[in-house]
Amino acid sequence: MTMSPPAKPRLIKREDYDLITGRGRFADDVQLDSPLHVAFVRATASEGKIVGLDVSGAIDAPQIHAVHTGADVKTLGVLSLNPVLETSHTLPFEILAQTHVRATGQPVAAVLGTSAQSSADAADLIEVDTEADPTQRLKCVGKQSWQHGSAASIFNAAHLVVSCTIQHPRLAPSPMEPRSISVAYDTKTGCVTVFHSTQTPHRSRSELASILGIDISRIRVVAQHVGGAFGMKASLFPEEVFTVWAAFQHKRDFKWIASRGEDFLAGTHGRGLTTKGWLACDPRGKFLALKAEIEAPIGAWLPNSGLIPAWNAGRILPSGYCIDALDITTCAVQDGRGPTGIYRGAGRPEANMLMERLVDKAARALGQDPFEIRSRNLLRSDAFPHRTATGNTLDSGDYHHAITTLREKSAYTSLMKSRDARRQSGELVGIGTAFYLEPSGSGWESATVTREPDNKVIVASGSSSQGHARETTFAQIAAQAFDLPAANVTVHMGDTDHAPAGIGALASRSTAIGGSAVLQACQQIKQRIKDGEPLPITVQTRYENKGQAWGYGAYLAVISICRDTGTPTLERVVCVDDAGTLVVPDFVHGQIVGGFAQGFGEAMMEQIIYDEDGQLLTGSFMDYAMPRATDVPPLEVHSFETPSPMNMLGAKGVGEAGTIGAPAAILNAALDALAPLGVTDLQMPLTSHRVWCAMQSRQKGPTT
Repeated sequence: MTMSPPAKPRLIKREDYDLITGRGRFADDVQLDSPLHVAFVRATASEGKIVGLDVSGAIDAPQIHAVHTGADVKTLGVLSLNPVLETSHTLPFEILAQTHVRATGQPVAAVLGTSAQSSADAADLIEVDTEADPTQRLKCVGKQSWQHGSAASIFNAAHLVVSCTIQHPRLAPSPMEPRSISVAYDTKTGCVTVFHSTQTPHRSRSELASILGIDISRIRVVAQHVGGAFGMKASLFPEEVFTVWAAFQHKRDFKWIASRGEDFLAGTHGRGLTTKGWLACDPRGKFLALKAEIEAPIGAWLPNSGLIPAWNAGRILPSGYCIDALDITTCAVQDGRGPTGIYRGAGRPEANMLMERLVDKAARALGQDPFEIRSRNLLRSDAFPHRTATGNTLDSGDYHHAITTLREKSAYTSLMKSRDARRQSGELVGIGTAFYLEPSGSGWESATVTREPDNKVIVASGSSSQGHARETTFAQIAAQAFDLPAANVTVHMGDTDHAPAGIGALASRSTAIGGSAVLQACQQIKQRIKDGEPLPITVQTRYENKGQAWGYGAYLAVISICRDTGTPTLERVVCVDDAGTLVVPDFVHGQIVGGFAQGFGEAMMEQIIYDEDGQLLTGSFMDYAMPRATDVPPLEVHSFETPSPMNMLGAKGVGEAGTIGAPAAILNAALDALAPLGVTDLQMPLTSHRVWCAMQSRQKGPTT
């Protein structure tokens, strides 16, 4: 793999030693005092009225302390929701199902035993009877629209209108550590310490206090090490709320560690959106108008950020292109399957896929080179800051430099000649490209920084980490600010008792906003030192950025397809990325590669599947195809830096870049490879079976 400009001196992640030597402290590693273990009885029907619930067998089972049903927790509060869409009604947040079940896997009862195995065995003894009640399934929950210009009249008069429909596969985030929570109850104080695998420890604390009706001072949340999250752990789940409730109710320690199957069944899924788009062009390939219709699935309940994918998939359009006339609608629709939420990208990949498929379709219809049509329509560097028709401010960048650099670094002209020569010999080979935008989060983050007399620095951040090397990054920011070795800096985060209140790690926001909070505190300390104030000096700051920082870049993919089996082979992938100021380039590189691996998974193999009755068919890694290291091809990474004016560091988001740009380039490459056969549309994942069927349908003609 390559990277430009030349890398700065390599930093060793301070988190690595504990993690690779087995000294990590995850939620399940916490030693509790004779804890009770929770096992949940889950709905086996996708919807229906509960007409029978017999728990007597479980109550009498060995080592069982108690069994709880919905009646025991019916007075608890609800989870808060980020209201980014106009909602027509709310969805129930039921800790345990009350009168109805609304999705397969919904918790119906909870068994408390002295071991995980005894609880699970007793849970198997509980009988749940339901009868069909389809009236419980709701339709559109939240919606929003954006209109600008005279899109309808432009479409009616346009030289060319292209259209496409994209059905994104539903995905399982699958972090290495499943959902996990251990609760230590203090009998002397009546308080709890919640060791929680979460992206948002302070949010977990405030939400728990609100839902349980307990003073927030009685809850401490600790997220010391978190084994991945990808958006799935940004919200509280009913099972986690119940475990903390049980600790207060029974006044003892509790633990619940989800099985992998429970995460497949009842953890939030990602993607699954259906997007439809139409693009109007003039004879030269100038984009004139865009219409889009987006439908995002949601489950029986909404996590904190459950409406974000639908919102992002609409408001990010028309990406970095100059299109004045827009007609965009998005709707979040309950569909009776498992819950959906944010997953690495959260609507960004969906918006980008729709736009880049339309761009490629327009290029093919007009006989234009894919790079040339993008160059003709992308915003110019002197257009920033640019206010989009959907109300976003694109902060800074040079979009044309990104695609020209990609063309140069990939040796595009040579690749095209090679593709054509291979086609002449009978091979199915394609080249695809895609531009992308990655808006990072907005808002505030906190930091407390202390400069000691012995040149030691202590940083406490309201942000958190799930493997991002954030402790190392924040130490580097403070060290550079004070011109000290990074080894002099100690960083604390993920503990609500020892870090200031903050938002947490999501939406590619933590370095740009959380890092700027650290820098701001350091600068205030330096100013006080200049004024003669003696050490130690402590500054607590709440930093709010000026708006979203928009990373961007472009991907190119080369793919070949076996004529006999339809098996696709991704031969080469090249990307160019502008993530603003790079605090630690090596870590940025790692985020790009990690995001690419997940984007590759969506494009090539991953998919959650339900049958017609709402039963999950992909409930384990035996059925759900997760990419292995040997499946993911090397990624050539080239970077440049255009600082963002929206935060002190000048940093932009990068954690989701690979999931946004790579799938569109891969799908465009596959369709380019199949173009000689007349295949014009494909859906992800690009399994050999799906590709082969598309090839056969074009070669044999329509069937009757």
